[in-house]
Amino acid sequence: MEKRMSEQELIGSFEEALNYGHIFACYQPKINHSTGRMIGAEALMRWKHPVFGLQYPSDFIPVLEKNDLIYKADLYIFETVCKFQRKCLDSGIPIVPVSCNMSRFDIYHDDYVDNIEAIRAKYDVPVKFMHIEITESSAIGGMELVSDVLNRLHSYGYMVEMDDFGSGYSSLNVLKDLDVDVIKLDMRFLSGGIGGRGGAIINAMVQMAKWLDTPVIAEGVEKLDQADYMKSIGCSYVQGYLYSKPVTEDEFIEKLKTTDFEPVSPVIEMDNMDAGKFWDPDSMETLVFNNYVGGAAIFSFLDGKIEMLRVNDKYMKEIGMNMTEQEVLSCQPWDCMDEHNKQVYSDALSRAAETGEEITCETWRTICSKTCGEDKICIRSAIRMIGKAGEQYLFYVMVRNITNEKKNFETLYDSERRFRFASEHANVYAWEVDLSTKQMRPCFRCMRDLNVPPVVYDYPEPLIENGIFPPDYADMYRDWMKQLEQGVDHLEAIIPLTVGRVPFHVRYTTEFDENGKPLKAYGSATLVVDGEDKKE
Repeated sequence: MEKRMSEQELIGSFEEALNYGHIFACYQPKINHSTGRMIGAEALMRWKHPVFGLQYPSDFIPVLEKNDLIYKADLYIFETVCKFQRKCLDSGIPIVPVSCNMSRFDIYHDDYVDNIEAIRAKYDVPVKFMHIEITESSAIGGMELVSDVLNRLHSYGYMVEMDDFGSGYSSLNVLKDLDVDVIKLDMRFLSGGIGGRGGAIINAMVQMAKWLDTPVIAEGVEKLDQADYMKSIGCSYVQGYLYSKPVTEDEFIEKLKTTDFEPVSPVIEMDNMDAGKFWDPDSMETLVFNNYVGGAAIFSFLDGKIEMLRVNDKYMKEIGMNMTEQEVLSCQPWDCMDEHNKQVYSDALSRAAETGEEITCETWRTICSKTCGEDKICIRSAIRMIGKAGEQYLFYVMVRNITNEKKNFETLYDSERRFRFASEHANVYAWEVDLSTKQMRPCFRCMRDLNVPPVVYDYPEPLIENGIFPPDYADMYRDWMKQLEQGVDHLEAIIPLTVGRVPFHVRYTTEFDENGKPLKAYGSATLVVDGEDKKE
């Protein structure tokens, strides 16, 4: 027989229920939906009266809270769990972290944290196997009070989970001010079905929790499509009837013996970056990001999609087109690239993730701006992975707009290509010199007629040694190279070349980057015909 007990009957039976185990703990597993492994469990208070049968928690817990009995009941359940964990340890039964609920009424008792720590120490259960759950509504008692309790729990080494997150009226404020280790999402947001406004809200909550380095558990998951949806937005940890209802101690032991276990993983593994400091506008990380680097951005990458998270002012200037920061953050970079450039950028992301090194690539993008219309720009990106969570990656990228540099190079290259083609049919030799590496690449006629190798290193020394530049012109030619390296844009003179001292009109034109730094020098030597002035 089951009968709903009155408030007076509940109060009158309370001490007896504790003494004879009528109040007891059931255990509901927490599961990684991606692997099927158990990550822990929650201890839930149950009450079975010997005459009136099982009482619903929604009936007896409010009565215990109202009459200041929940404090004693919560300590009783905590001790019950400690006994159970000790039993598992002594018997060689696999053990997982079990979370015990801490009522918002417990917070008003100054000695509650010290009391549970004394109980844990009594049974010598490692603190990593005892978690504490508080509800979001606990903050109603005062944020400063709750924060102090969390600090004391952390000082003893307890992991603190926030239960029913999203069910209150101040979720974002709670998330900001309370240093919880795990967030348990209230799945009532999906009660009307997957997607819609509820899906958008819960997706946003998962993303916020990730960037706070806080693992998320979806609580109350009853259907497969709910679990699959949560996994698709980055929350694989679930608790609910889909995997198991709350079970008795004996039933839970059987689950422990037959279910694999894995620890809760950190949300984002950051590389040399403190996530909290990064989002702090007054931190040194933010100061450097905004003022002492070039155009820079942070973005996440998951399932082929890029989500822009943060950009600095210099990034806005490099991208140009008078776009607002909001327009840049809300755009999908893939939409600006054709298939070839998408592949180039995608390959760079893959290499950055695989190697952990900075990877550079150049991509052309078509940028559309409400103010400036449409334009095609070339961006050089230096990409480094700075964080990873499962299949989601966090990248830091520094960008430079090299459109003008590219267009100038293409103009020079096209001009040089046409010049070289013409030189094959005239008495003209052509070459290019990389001014930073001193590598020279000659035209076909240089290689054919003068036996110049395809690449000349430490130019011009090898050509001075083999006599193409006569000894009495060697120092003058070395000085020319220094002038070109220093930024002279044009040089020319008539110089006798080869051992036969044949006069050639030698010309140099310098290519510069957008900052005015000399990159390459393009040289040519034209045979002096009769009637041309000789300038030696």
